[in-house]
Amino acid sequence: MGFLAGFGAELRAAALGIALALSSIAIAAPSASAQVVSEIRVEGTQRIDPDTVRSYLLVKPGDTLDADRLDQALKALFATGLFADVSLTREGTALVAKVVENPIINRIQFEGNKRVSDDLLNQEVQLRPRVVYTRTKVQSDVKRVLDLYRRSGRFAATVEPKVIELPQNRVDLVFEINEGDVTAVRKIAFVGNQRFSESRLRDVVNTKESRWYRFLSTSDTYDPDRLSFDRELLRKFYLGQGYADFRVVSGVAELTPDREAFYVTFTVDEGERYRFGTVEVVSRLKDLKPEALKGVVTTSAGAWYDADKVDGSIQALTDQLGSLGYAFVDVRPRVTRDREQKTISVTYEIQEGPRVYVDRINIIGNVRTLDKVVRRELKLAEGDAFNTAKLRRSRQRVRNLGYFEKVDVTNVPGETPDRTVVNVEVQEKSTGEISFGVGFSTADGPLGDIRLRERNLLGRGQDLTIGLLVAGKRQEIDLSFDEPYFLDTNIGAGFDLFRLRRDFQREANYDVDSMGGAIRARYQLSEFLRHTVRYTLRSDTIENISGNASRFIREQKGTYVTSGPGYDLLYDRRDDRFDPTDGYFIRFSQDLAGFGGDSKWLRNRVAAGFYYAFTDDWVGNISGEAGYLFDFNEPVRINQRFFVGGENLRGFRSAGIGPRDRVTGDTLGGKEYAVGSIGVSFPTGLPKEVGIRGFLFSDFGTLRNTDSKGSTIADTGSIRVSAGVGFSWRSPFGPLRLSFAFPVIKEDFDKREIFRFSFGSRF
Repeated sequence: MGFLAGFGAELRAAALGIALALSSIAIAAPSASAQVVSEIRVEGTQRIDPDTVRSYLLVKPGDTLDADRLDQALKALFATGLFADVSLTREGTALVAKVVENPIINRIQFEGNKRVSDDLLNQEVQLRPRVVYTRTKVQSDVKRVLDLYRRSGRFAATVEPKVIELPQNRVDLVFEINEGDVTAVRKIAFVGNQRFSESRLRDVVNTKESRWYRFLSTSDTYDPDRLSFDRELLRKFYLGQGYADFRVVSGVAELTPDREAFYVTFTVDEGERYRFGTVEVVSRLKDLKPEALKGVVTTSAGAWYDADKVDGSIQALTDQLGSLGYAFVDVRPRVTRDREQKTISVTYEIQEGPRVYVDRINIIGNVRTLDKVVRRELKLAEGDAFNTAKLRRSRQRVRNLGYFEKVDVTNVPGETPDRTVVNVEVQEKSTGEISFGVGFSTADGPLGDIRLRERNLLGRGQDLTIGLLVAGKRQEIDLSFDEPYFLDTNIGAGFDLFRLRRDFQREANYDVDSMGGAIRARYQLSEFLRHTVRYTLRSDTIENISGNASRFIREQKGTYVTSGPGYDLLYDRRDDRFDPTDGYFIRFSQDLAGFGGDSKWLRNRVAAGFYYAFTDDWVGNISGEAGYLFDFNEPVRINQRFFVGGENLRGFRSAGIGPRDRVTGDTLGGKEYAVGSIGVSFPTGLPKEVGIRGFLFSDFGTLRNTDSKGSTIADTGSIRVSAGVGFSWRSPFGPLRLSFAFPVIKEDFDKREIFRFSFGSRF
């Protein structure tokens, strides 16, 4: 009722304003002596000083009344927002201003909100306690609250303001909220698409249709900002497929009459599909031959036009020119479209760009992280020739640190035309982690771990980790520290300490208790080539040997110390270290034992892998690994030998192939091995966001040559082959992977494992 009363008061004020304007005209009609104002009285004020009201009146004692001036005064008083009603009347020679003050808000409350907290709503509304109440501001805040709910996909939400009148012209303002259900996207339709099906285009856009399995996602709730982004995704997709004339005519979302869901319709005009015509590189730089640059261009004549490849070629040319010493270059594509032949010819023009140097570099937003931690990742320094390729690479390197929520690297003009200022603006995020993990694997059984980690220790970029893992067949505690720039050089250094206990009762009837540590250093030989050196000192105790174990294992009982250096050489061109879809890697490593201790051997390993995407969803891979253990005519302990099976040769149990005691069935390991795999991963037909993919594979490998000698030892060294199928799922609770593999070529003493399963999560 109070809210309606305020609305009625404002209507009365408007009517009075019109009446006053008419009366003011009538006032002007009497004689000149009747127009003079002798005094101004203010009535109805409670909190507001009368002089404040008079200050808004343009009429003062001694002035004559003027209709325009009084009309402006009336508007000025209403514009203050202090009054619910204002009237100006004349009593004799006095002008009387009667006002009704707007109430003061005592408190603001929200009722019915469950999905949005009071704190967030208070941040959104503009009204505050002890602020003057006005209907206009209330309506504005109602709209703000509704917008907040709509941004979270609740378009059915309603907000009704209630006013509770209190003594002394105060009110309590209550927003009664009915949040309603999430407004889902019931259907996504496309109009005008001829080349691609609706199901294919639905995979392109971020907005998804409502389904039961999307209960952990918000992609199926309507978001107008996401809809705008979807238009850009469609455009980018079609341009990548050769449709250079493509455009999104409209993207419309219609709310159902029950306000429970949206129907989204994209109307598209695909246009014609184009191929690349001629592709040329033209140089305007002295002594630069274009032929030397054609190898880095990713566009080729006759292929379907792809705007992304044009951008990639520009980037590749800029990077290559920078490596050749051309700091000031400008690569621009000149595009010629032949609509009759449906071709697009591209000429990459290389010309000299403006000579600009870096004046200074500003690091902004880092509160905890030291400036030097950011600065040392930049490929540019003060005084360097400005290079856009190095600027982009700097942005990528700072992002790869993982210390920042947001990284923005930009350049602005300096004090002179040949100077530029580089601004690196960052927003820090938490780098401390405490994680708990649970899981299960057929190799180690049920497992759980706890890990404490600080990736940016004291803001210096150092990494400290303490971990504890307990599994059915393995227990481990470790401490690791890493300094990425040791003594402010480009050398990373660190150390590891560990205590590990492994259960090999199933494989060979013994346990191993290990403890030790290692120090390491690494450095980049080039952008993609990394060298790591280390020194390891460890003690291994072979114990708990079963009474029915092989005599070759009983001979191994005792504690042995291993001491020696090692190194890794890695050349990595994969697009992603953990889930690669393109590129390759080659790794070579050696470890030497014999600098003190009880062991003397040289372990050599080489590994390689190649990944290729046949389509956006089908990815093939070929990988292999081999190793050789040179023993210097000294026996090599069983825990230092190679074992094959399980993850590196599916279809066979862990340590399931290779030399074995035929009498006890215990595996003995070998000094030579080679394994390989060829496979392809593919979509299962389920929506991509479900995260389930399938894979077909064939593994092959061999293991041979053990130090143990005897007539009961089976050591054929033959090739084993398996084939299988599997599935992987990026579940909300962690990665899950299962595979079914069947040995195709095997020995009768090998241990098979048809099903392999692993699951884990960290939270």
